[in-house]
This record gives sequence, structure tokens and C-alpha cells, in this order.
Amino acid sequence: MATAGAALGLVVAVMLLARAESGLAGEFLGPHNAARAAIGLRPLVWDRRLANYAARYAGRRRKDCALVHSKGPYGENIFWGGGGGWRGAQAVAAWVGERRWYRHGDNSCARGEECGHYTQIIWGSTRRVGCAMVTCNAGRGVFITCNYDPPGNYIGEKPY
Repeated sequence: MATAGAALGLVVAVMLLARAESGLAGEFLGPHNAARAAIGLRPLVWDRRLANYAARYAGRRRKDCALVHSKGPYGENIFWGGGGGWRGAQAVAAWVGERRWYRHGDNSCARGEECGHYTQIIWGSTRRVGCAMVTCNAGRGVFITCNYDPPGNYIGEKPY
């Protein structure tokens, strides 16, 4: 009976993890894919391997929440929000908001502005995304990261 109970406990744990991951995936994936759909690009799919990579890196940033890239093999967007209550969709909205600074014609950002977060989201050859978020130690905010595969933002190349 203990074996059946342990097996049932494992099944329930896996189901709860899948439900939590599904909610997290939807929170990030929806706004990513809305931005891509707005310019006629195919949607990204959630990738557990990328989400795990993002979670490991976010965990390492928990102590300082510094906006430092992981320098890993994937494309990456990072976000920090002070205080609490930040959600993944808000980070993606901030990145997508850089759209106003991007000029597709000459593949550049408006002078003095950033748009690389946006161009990573709309990179045409990118197919997969995985994201994670952590609350910073001592309640100093929230650190959010998304990783993309294949990566984008190659100098001199247009995103689509």
C-alpha cells in the first residue's frame, strides 16, 4: 500500500507542477505571441528546457537581482521591477513597448533608446521560449528572465 500511496503522491506532484508551469507559460507566452502575430510571425512555443535554464539563472540572481546576462547559449531578455506584485506579462509588455523605438527600414533603434528586447521577441527564426521569475532577497523586487532558441539579435541582420 505504501508503494501505491507514494506513486499517487508522485502523480499528484507532477500534475501540480504541470499546472503551475502551464500558468507560468501562458503568462509569458501570450504577450510574446501577440507581439509576433501583430507583424505576421508564427507563434513561439514554451520549452521546458529553456524554462529550466531561466529558473536556474534567476535563482542565481536572487541574491542581488542585478541586470546581468547569463552569457549562455540562448537569446535572453532580463527585467527587474522594484517592490512586489510584478508579473511575467508586465515584463514582456515592457520589452514589447520598445517597439516604438525600433525602425525596421534601417534596422536600428531611435537615438539613445533601447529596442533589443523587442527585436529578440520578434526574431523570425526563434521558435521556443522559456521564462522564470524570482523574488529578490530582502524584498528588493522581482527578477524575470526569458530565454530564446534559436537566439536572435545578430548585428547587421534584420529580425524578420
